Amino acid sequence: MRITTRVTTTAATALLAALSLTACQGNGGEPAASAPKPSTATPSAKQEPAAKPSAQPSTERPSGGSSANGSSGQSSEPGGKPKAGAEDDGPVSTPCTGATTKVVVSKVTRPINHLLLTVTNTGSRACNAYGAPFVGFDDAQAPIGVFDESRPQAVVTLSPGESAYASVTLSGERGGDPEAHGRTVRKVSVHFAPGDGSGGSVGSGATLVAPSGTYADDDARVTYWQREMDQALTF
Repeated sequence: MRITTRVTTTAATALLAALSLTACQGNGGEPAASAPKPSTATPSAKQEPAAKPSAQPSTERPSGGSSANGSSGQSSEPGGKPKAGAEDDGPVSTPCTGATTKVVVSKVTRPINHLLLTVTNTGSRACNAYGAPFVGFDDAQAPIGVFDESRPQAVVTLSPGESAYASVTLSGERGGDPEAHGRTVRKVSVHFAPGDGSGGSVGSGATLVAPSGTYADDDARVTYWQREMDQALTF
C-alpha cells in the first residue's frame, strides 16, 4: 500500500515538472520561425520619378548691355550674328568735293537762258552737298551770286550714285545792257562749300567746258543744291 502511494506521488511530481517546462517555453521560448516577418507591403507614398529638364529656353536677358528698353543697343539674330544694317556710321558730315563726285553742265531749253549743274556721288560713302556751288566763268576772280530764296529746308545728302542739281541763270533784268558786261563763256568752274559756313570752298573742284553759245553777264546767279531737278529749274 505504501509502495503504490509513493509511485503515484513520483509520477505526479514528474508530470508537474513537465507542465512547468512547457509553460516556460510558451512565455519566452518560442522558436525563431514564429517571430513576426518584416512587412513587404508597398509604401503608401508613391515615389515620383525625377523631373525632366525643361525644353523651353530661358527668358532671362543676358547682362552686360542696356538701352532704353533694357536690352542691348545692337540687335542680333540667333547665333550672335548682327542683323544686316545694324552698323550705323551716324549723321553724315562729310562734304561732297570734286574728288568724290562727277559734275556735268548742260544747257536747257526751258527756262531759257539757263544752265543746269548735276553733281553725282561717285564715292563709296555718303556726302553732303552743302549750300550753293561756287560757280565761276572763265578766269573770273570771284564766283557769281546766289539765289538766297532757293535755300532748301535741309542739307542735301547724297548716297553713292545719287545726284543733286543747281541751275544757273546766265543774265538778269539788265540783259543786253553794256553795263552788265556780257560775254561769251567758254569754261565753267564749280567748287564745293564746307559744312561750317566759313564761306570758302573745300577740297578740289571741277572745270567744265561750257555748252556752245553760252552767254552770261554780271547778273548771273546760281541756286543752292536741290534734291530734284525741277526744284532747281524754278528759279
